[in-house]
Amino acid sequence: MPVNLYPMLFFPVYKDYLWGGDTIKTHFNRDIPSGIYAESWEISDREDGMSIVENGCYTGRSFKKVIQADPARVLGTKCTSPTFPLLIKILDAKDKLSVQVHPNDQTALASGGEAKSEMWYLLGEQPTSVYCGLKEPANRETFSKAIKDKKVASQLNELPVKKGDVVFVPGGTVHAINQHTLILEVQQNSNTTYRIDDWNRTNSLGEARELHVEKALEVIEWNRQIDHLPTPSKPTTHKGYRLSTLITQPYFSMHRIELDTWASFTLSGETFHTLFVQEGAVQIEWSDQMLEIPTGRSVFIPAGLDEYHLHGKGIILQTLLPDA
Repeated sequence: MPVNLYPMLFFPVYKDYLWGGDTIKTHFNRDIPSGIYAESWEISDREDGMSIVENGCYTGRSFKKVIQADPARVLGTKCTSPTFPLLIKILDAKDKLSVQVHPNDQTALASGGEAKSEMWYLLGEQPTSVYCGLKEPANRETFSKAIKDKKVASQLNELPVKKGDVVFVPGGTVHAINQHTLILEVQQNSNTTYRIDDWNRTNSLGEARELHVEKALEVIEWNRQIDHLPTPSKPTTHKGYRLSTLITQPYFSMHRIELDTWASFTLSGETFHTLFVQEGAVQIEWSDQMLEIPTGRSVFIPAGLDEYHLHGKGIILQTLLPDA
């Protein structure tokens, strides 16, 4: 049977890491029990957090099974494997995340991990900062000594950030997210993290989390310096909305749609679209059907759907695969 193509919501998959808080619940008015919600995996094709369809004829079916029914029409012809190539999630850092690094495409195989480049879009109202890259000069010897002396923080490049800012973190970049930070993260489909330092933190049993210093030292790109944030393009004005490109990288592109009344988008079959409603009241229309996208939720648009239309007023973040 041919796959049924329509915009899909998924049940969020929550992770209760010790640095998380309850901002995902309160900021987006989610009807979930009280507790720690460090991450909400919004769109995931991973066994350690598989998305399950929430609406339409595939309700209760795993995202993987939907893809397997017709990978080209679900993901698009740009995808080279029948797996969703991204992982999209919300992070609530009540406390700092560990100082960490992920392998890139070149070092992943040697380290036994999965490549992971990622971007952060700042959602929180409160200005904060993130750590991205190392101060100059940086090399394995000096950084190893800083780790041993528990002076890793002195080596980190700190960037002030505010709501609407974008940070790109290529694989191989040492980084950490500061406390009181709410972000939308778009990344390669990976869950490989090499922790370098965890701020002397322990869990409720007094146990420290595992570090992966030797693997981290093997995948760090010592010559990468990040001293500024990506600059979004100047918005282009269309009837009913404004569109700006926030970032274009080899793994994904993200656009910000400032919706005043309505907007229409055509798909070519090459790539899926995902939408995240940052704020506002938004409905999506396709084939004479309508679906409300709750604020703070994500929706997946299959590549084989000819077109869709957005109605309402709000800010939507649109992610897709970039042109070659």
